[in-house]
Amino acid sequence: MNVQFVAGFGPIVPDDRLGAASTLYEDVLGIALEHDGDYLHTGGLEGAKHFAIWPLSQAAESCFGRQEWPSELPVPQAWLEFDVEDMGEATRELERAGYRPLVANREEPWGQAVTRLLSPEGLLVGAQTVRPKPRPT
Repeated sequence: MNVQFVAGFGPIVPDDRLGAASTLYEDVLGIALEHDGDYLHTGGLEGAKHFAIWPLSQAAESCFGRQEWPSELPVPQAWLEFDVEDMGEATRELERAGYRPLVANREEPWGQAVTRLLSPEGLLVGAQTVRPKPRPT
């Protein structure tokens, strides 16, 4: 699969606990997070390309196209994404190994191609590549 690096990590937080999460990570731990609505993130924390507090409703929307996490699946407590060299091959390897992707090699509007699955311990794990959007000429 050729994992390149850890692309991002962070907690997945029930929407009604975002304030408490923000208090811990920003006020107590002193991490400067950018606020894009309820999505709190930074690319400036040493050791991770991207750290974010991801609201559960947004994680569900990203995986299932709706804001509710399916009741038949464990609710993830955190997300972890790895940048891979070849997104298509990574997806095929995961499927051959018996993992059922929640999202398979989907292109996000911001240029990220991602495959996501639930790991055996309940993390929302992604394999991703970033495809920069072409600049207007």
